[in-house]
Amino acid sequence: YSNLIDSESVYILTIEEAQDKAESNYPAIAEYNIIESSKEFSISNANKAYLPQGTLIAQGTWQSDVVEIPIDMPGLEIPSIDQDQYRVVAELNQLIWDGGRVTAQKKSVEANAEIQKKQLDSEVYALKERVNNLFFGILLMKGRLNQQTILEKELQRNYDNVQVYVQNGLANNGDLNVVRVEQIKANQQRVQIESTLEAYIQMLSVLIGEQLSLNTEFVKPDNSDTIISPVINRPELAMFEAQERAVETQKSLLNAKLRPTIGAFAQGGYGKPGLNMFDSEFTPYFIGGVRISWNFGNLYTSKNDKKKLDLQKQSVNSKRETFLYNLNMVIPQQLIEINKLTKTMQYDEEIINLQTQIRKASELKVENGTMTVSELMKDINAEEVAKQAKLLHEIQHLMSLYSLKYTTN
Repeated sequence: YSNLIDSESVYILTIEEAQDKAESNYPAIAEYNIIESSKEFSISNANKAYLPQGTLIAQGTWQSDVVEIPIDMPGLEIPSIDQDQYRVVAELNQLIWDGGRVTAQKKSVEANAEIQKKQLDSEVYALKERVNNLFFGILLMKGRLNQQTILEKELQRNYDNVQVYVQNGLANNGDLNVVRVEQIKANQQRVQIESTLEAYIQMLSVLIGEQLSLNTEFVKPDNSDTIISPVINRPELAMFEAQERAVETQKSLLNAKLRPTIGAFAQGGYGKPGLNMFDSEFTPYFIGGVRISWNFGNLYTSKNDKKKLDLQKQSVNSKRETFLYNLNMVIPQQLIEINKLTKTMQYDEEIINLQTQIRKASELKVENGTMTVSELMKDINAEEVAKQAKLLHEIQHLMSLYSLKYTTN
C-alpha cells in the first residue's frame, strides 16, 4: 500500500478508458493478425490451383511377357518388344475449369477466419465485465476510505471531548477506553480497506498494462452517461451469424465437388520404347490434349453430406436461441435490481440526516451526563453504517447499470 501512495500520479481514468486499455493489452489481441495472415496464406494457396502443375516420373520395369504378333510370313520380319523398359516422363497440367471448387474453397477459408475473429471478439468483450468489477470495487474502497477518515476525525473529536469531561469529573477513564477501542477498531477497518484497495488497483494495473496508483483519479460514472440500448447486440450473435455463413460455404464447396473439372495437359517423355512400342531404341516423345475428369463417387454421399450441414445450421440456430433465452432471463432481473436500488437510495440521505441528529443529541446528553459514552459510540457507529450503506447502494446501482449495459451491449 505504501508503494501505491508513494508512486507518482498517473492520470484521470474513466471506466471506458480502462476497458479500452484492457482490450489493447490483452495478449490474445495478437491472434487477430495471426488469423488474417493465415487466411491470406490459405487463399493464396487456393489460387495456386490455376497455376500449371508439373510432375516428373522416372521408371524402369521388366516384364515377364510382352506383346507379340503371331504372324509368320516369308520376307517379313516383325520386331519383338524388349522385356526391359525405361521411361522418364514430365507432365504439365493446366486447370481450365474446376466446377467452382477454388472459389468455394476461398469463401470457406474466409468464413472460417471470420468465425475465429468473432470468437475472439466474444473473448475480448468478456474483459469489460472484469474491468467493471475491479473499477467499481476501487470506487467503493476509495469511498469507504474517505468515510473512514471522517469517522476517525469524529472519534478523535469525541475522545478529546471525553478527556475534557474526565477533567471536569463528568466522565472517567473507562469512558476514554470505550472511545479508544472504537478508534482501534477504526484503524483495523482502515487496514482492511487499504489492503483490498491495493489488491484491486494492482489487478486492474495488470489488466490494462499500466501501473496505477492510489493517486490515480478513478472517475465515478454519471448515471446520465450510462445509455442502455434495449436491443441486444452482443458479439456472440455475430459469431453465430458467421457460423451460419460458414455452413453455407460448405454447401457451395459440396456442390462444386459434384461437377467435372476440365484441364489441358502436355506430356514429354524419353524412353525405351517411346510411343512406338516396337522401337527398341531410346526415343523422345510428346503428347498434348484436353482432359475432363468427373468423380461420380461424391454423388453417393452428397445427400447425406447436405443433411449433415443442415443439422449443423440447426445446431447454430439452437445455440443462438439458447443464448438469447438466457439473456432475456437475466435482463428483467437486472432491471428489477436497478429499480430496487433506485428506490432504496431515495431513503439513504434521510436516514443519514436522522442518524446525524441522533448522534449530535447523544453528544449533548453525554456532555450533560445523562448518557454513557458507550451509548454514544453506538449512535456514532449507526451513523457510520448509514453512510456506508449509502455509498454501497450508489456503487451497486452503478454496477447494476453497467451489468445491464454489458448484457445488452
